[in-house]
Amino acid sequence: MKAKALFSFGVILSLATVQVFAQERGASLGQLEYESSCAVCHGADGGGGGPYTELLTVSVPDLRILQKNNKGVFPFERVYEVIDGRAEVRAHGPRDMPIWGDRYNKDAVELRTMGEYAGYGEGYVRARILALISHISTLQK
Repeated sequence: MKAKALFSFGVILSLATVQVFAQERGASLGQLEYESSCAVCHGADGGGGGPYTELLTVSVPDLRILQKNNKGVFPFERVYEVIDGRAEVRAHGPRDMPIWGDRYNKDAVELRTMGEYAGYGEGYVRARILALISHISTLQK
């Protein structure tokens, strides 16, 4: 039990360290996640036009109007499903290896395979996804 508590503390500490780095840059953890996972297609402001858009055969949705297109309510559950891979998004590629989610999946697998620490990887990934969704919600027009 003591080892699990130490491991949990380590996960929290690593997220806190990333958050401190983000704050030093004047950013949030969610913004860093967005910049490293989403901006290449959706652009820095969420409106599309990232450097990879010309490589895609489908148009990139404007993330700034998710709330507007959902009767003024930010579609949290739908956004979560898209990010974690439960919702099929053609531009993100097949569910077994979406372009944007490779980093999340590697981290979760790495943490899940640590024997007695199985299951802790999901919490780590969930925290990163929630931070990302929080940032996307700030992009709304």
